[in-house]
Amino acid sequence: MMKLTSMTAALLFTALSAAAGQALAGCPTKGVKELTGAGATFPYPLYSKMFSEYDKACGVKVNYQSIGSGGGIRQLSEMTVDFGASDGIMEDKQKADAKGGAVLHIPTVAGATAVVINLPGVKSGQLKLTPDVLADIYLKKITNWNDKRIAAVNAGVKLPDLTIAVVHRSDGSGTTFIFTNYLSKISTEWKDKVGSSTSVNWPGDVGGKGNEGVANSVKQIPGAIGYVEVAYAKQNKIPWVQLQNKAKKFLEPSLEGAEAAAEIPTLPDNMEVVITDSANPNAYPITGFTWLLIYENQADAAKADAVAQLASWMITDGQKFAAPLDYAPLKGVAQKKAMALVKKIKVNGALVMK
Repeated sequence: MMKLTSMTAALLFTALSAAAGQALAGCPTKGVKELTGAGATFPYPLYSKMFSEYDKACGVKVNYQSIGSGGGIRQLSEMTVDFGASDGIMEDKQKADAKGGAVLHIPTVAGATAVVINLPGVKSGQLKLTPDVLADIYLKKITNWNDKRIAAVNAGVKLPDLTIAVVHRSDGSGTTFIFTNYLSKISTEWKDKVGSSTSVNWPGDVGGKGNEGVANSVKQIPGAIGYVEVAYAKQNKIPWVQLQNKAKKFLEPSLEGAEAAAEIPTLPDNMEVVITDSANPNAYPITGFTWLLIYENQADAAKADAVAQLASWMITDGQKFAAPLDYAPLKGVAQKKAMALVKKIKVNGALVMK
């Protein structure tokens, strides 16, 4: 009987040790209990969930300010946060201005940007738009919903005689980077006159701060059109359009469409890649990665360890929270390359994670 008890105790100890090891995987090893980050609103619904779960698992509170990618880049550059977050790749000047040196772009998920509308009598997914029509709406060349070019691809849809109110981001935004990158690819006129960036000179009409601001403006203005991350559209119950992709298929924004867009045969090691207007026939055309922005060379060993462990957890264990919120989790090569970037984080030249 004593022999059986000893064996049972040994097995129980082994099981508890394994469970403890799992619980501690991705947790800081040098006592840090709080981290600060700022940036993109695009992944905020997911990051809010991730950071809550990370606190439960590791006892580390992550204070994240959802202020837009432009704000996150600025705060990281000024070294007032432990990490930034952006849906747009930093421009060369922004990289040069970053006080802490080289900045790693570590992807966490991919997500779809929905084109949302407030059109009386039109249900979500009922209206179709082609790329050229969407570009000309934002160029203010198409100004009424009953325009013949919109009607041409929407047989059977009752289009009202209603002025189009174009809603865009008023703040520096990675969602804007994704959206304007797409418009620049499908419209030479947009590329030449407006261009692609986290902040552009819009032809008109209404600016909203954050994905939340754009969503609220579209909801409040009859005839409005805007662009938001798909989770915000769902949460706010705002109708979206079907958008024609490069393969001429009309698609609604979806997890599956974002996953298809992220299926790229070759990805650069630095993961600074834009995946809009994918040639994949199942890809939703306005899709992008969202990145953590972390200094490659850190000064504080404890903070460097904590940031690296957080990033590692987000791109491994934390991925299970992505799909339920309509974000495409990292898979295969993308996940491996993201982890390789985490392992580049150093303190005084020494790697934080082996």
